[in-house]
Amino acid sequence: MKEFNDKVAVITGAASGIGRGIAEKFLQEGMKVVLADIESKALAKTGEELKEISSNVLTVVTDVSKIDDVKTLAQKTIDHFGAVHILCNNAGVGFATKSSTTVWENSLSEWKWIFDVNLWGVIHGIHVFIPIMLKQNCQCYVINTASMAGLISPTIGI
Repeated sequence: MKEFNDKVAVITGAASGIGRGIAEKFLQEGMKVVLADIESKALAKTGEELKEISSNVLTVVTDVSKIDDVKTLAQKTIDHFGAVHILCNNAGVGFATKSSTTVWENSLSEWKWIFDVNLWGVIHGIHVFIPIMLKQNCQCYVINTASMAGLISPTIGI
């Protein structure tokens, strides 16, 4: 994509970090941006701050681990902006327990939560947004973000 002006981007995990950075850059390039995040207060704050760059910001509280939330995100995007050209599957989580805990000591519910967000969140995004993008019959992209944690393995005994 060479021209970003007036294109629409949906970014999950957009209330902070990489997602917020992507959103800011897209707005500076003239894009319309949909910010999605599960953290409602942080999302609202980020949305207000980014509206100082451009009014073309929509915030949607979204839990990417829930397919219905992702469907709602897509519908609100289409209702508000009429299209989607870039999907950034950026939402991601890690183990929330103390850093000295070895990975195998984490509860099964923590493992499930991580897989629901980090794997199923991406699958839900692709499943819901790709058919919309294909129907638009124009150049569209999906960007899946991975953290360094996805590229390294923990050392046993440390």
